[in-house]
Amino acid sequence: MSRFLGEIRQLGYVVNDIEAAMKYWSETLGVGPWFYNPKVPIENYRYAGERYQPHNSVALANSGFVQVELIQVRNDVPSMYRDFLRAGRTGLQHVAYWTTDYDADLQRLLAQGFQPQMSGEVGKNGRFIYFDTEYHPGTVIELSEVMGPKGRMFDLIRAASQDWDGQNPVRPFPDLNTL
Repeated sequence: MSRFLGEIRQLGYVVNDIEAAMKYWSETLGVGPWFYNPKVPIENYRYAGERYQPHNSVALANSGFVQVELIQVRNDVPSMYRDFLRAGRTGLQHVAYWTTDYDADLQRLLAQGFQPQMSGEVGKNGRFIYFDTEYHPGTVIELSEVMGPKGRMFDLIRAASQDWDGQNPVRPFPDLNTL
């Protein structure tokens, strides 16, 4: 449990080959099923205060209470993921805390001196922000809003992982507009 925001809910891994990573996690580690989106619909994306159009592929699966996120960068837009790769790293890049009170939690972190570096939105009430906290690899902190369709999708992914029998290890992301 973190004294800042409760439980870590997601571990985010930046990978060079998301298909190979999903295969490894499902076949070797038994984690799945993976919900895969080859181009995540990120709106209002900002990195270091500037607007960009990122193209990232993402796969999500749960191992118990914790969600694992695999991220592959598909274009050269500035991002903390790209910075991580350019530093010669792959693997755990961030830990995420989920919130249903995004504005209050964001203000609390800003008051504690956390510095925003990257932000955007995935669906209605699906804001996210990454802070400049990487003092060693894998320590970036993400605050992720889970009120709207994104939260319902995360619930669906966790439910699918319970008693997963290894069949259909890769599935498409649900349509956020229908959740």
